[in-house]
Amino acid sequence: MASWDRKREFVALDLGTANVVAYLGGQGVIYNEPSTMAYDVHTNTVIAAGEQASEMVGKTNQDVRMVVPLVDGVIADLDAAKDLIKIIFSRIKLSDILKNALVVLACPSGVTELERGALKQVVADMGAKNVLVEEEVKLSAIGAGINISIASGHLVVDIGGGTTDIAIISAGDIIISRSIKVAGNHFDEEIRKYIRAEYNVLIGIKTAEKIKIEIGALTKIDNGRTFRAFGRDVISGLPREVVISPDEVKNALLSPFSKITDLIVEVMENTPAELAGDIIRNGITICGGGALLRGIDTYFESIFQLKVTVASDPLLTVIEGAKEYEKQIEKWLEVVAIRDAREYNIK
Repeated sequence: MASWDRKREFVALDLGTANVVAYLGGQGVIYNEPSTMAYDVHTNTVIAAGEQASEMVGKTNQDVRMVVPLVDGVIADLDAAKDLIKIIFSRIKLSDILKNALVVLACPSGVTELERGALKQVVADMGAKNVLVEEEVKLSAIGAGINISIASGHLVVDIGGGTTDIAIISAGDIIISRSIKVAGNHFDEEIRKYIRAEYNVLIGIKTAEKIKIEIGALTKIDNGRTFRAFGRDVISGLPREVVISPDEVKNALLSPFSKITDLIVEVMENTPAELAGDIIRNGITICGGGALLRGIDTYFESIFQLKVTVASDPLLTVIEGAKEYEKQIEKWLEVVAIRDAREYNIK
């Protein structure tokens, strides 16, 4: 008989630097929260995780240690990663089904085989026996609606929280890929640096993120919107308010985006000639949280003179891609079941 159980549960985990998203077959997205955790420094126990811990960033005392298990797309704290996954699974009551579940883990293209093994081990330690690790950019391409199975080149740029992954995908797999540790968190830090340099005001990382979300743009916006940010004057040490415009945020973001642009050029330069022709026809697809920046399509179009498509739900393209994986697995199980029925004369 077939070794695969047709009722096997399907679980997909997108372990991101900024957010963790979990998907359960038949139910949809069952967890989507920041990957931040808070620990008691004396007992080393988890105080808070997810949204609750994220709200504590920059507001804790010396007895609380803030941890992000994944930094720049790799596991920086293996124990914290295990704790986070345990919390996720306990909240959504997955622990009981993991033994027979198929778990798909999404990881950045830049991770090493050793790091992939560490990711698999984290989930295996929770009781999962069947774990697959797939590159985020590949799943994102599928989730963005690209048919990667055909022999046609597609250029995908996945801008996450810790890394930006750029890949040429064709005939079902990645032909060439590059990864750079310039993404959402780096954008926030650049905004902080800009405000400190221009106004001598130090703002928190959460405030910088809010500025990026509220008025972040890569093109000129004439809507008159500004952001009132509160921070500490680095000279007087007193609290101070500054008003930031979208143009200022754009100026802060141009430097990191120039690095992403340079890497896209490098990928294009190493792309086989036939696939380069496909890129001209298919253009560039942007995924990940960074795709939500206003004017990002116009920005890349002006540089590369190519059509740029932003995924309809860029934050969840990895999970959408995992859903397609689930469908493929179900089809495969159907084939196995039919084969076994014929072999064993099962009706």
